[in-house]
Amino acid sequence: MEKHYYCRQTIIDNKMNKQELVAAMADKSGLSKADNEKFVKAFEETAKEVLGKGESIQLIGFGTLSVSERPARTGRNPQTGKEMQIAAKNVVKFKPGKALDETLN
Repeated sequence: MEKHYYCRQTIIDNKMNKQELVAAMADKSGLSKADNEKFVKAFEETAKEVLGKGESIQLIGFGTLSVSERPARTGRNPQTGKEMQIAAKNVVKFKPGKALDETLN
């Protein structure tokens, strides 16, 4: 049990929040933090609009964001063990591009 907690805690500790992303982008781009924050906000808003229409976003070398429909299914309540219906929903999927995949592997 402790090993699982340790692995999960390590993943949680290694995430970058929006402000850290903006600061890192400012360091690499040479632009101000304010300009990079505007870019990140614009990307978020545009991605919501595009993905909301069911379209995908392809960034060559980085990856593709797309919308996939998850069908309704029967699940189980982990506390009671009773079966329950889980509604269908749309989810965002990310498929890494070749360059990103090669960097990670």
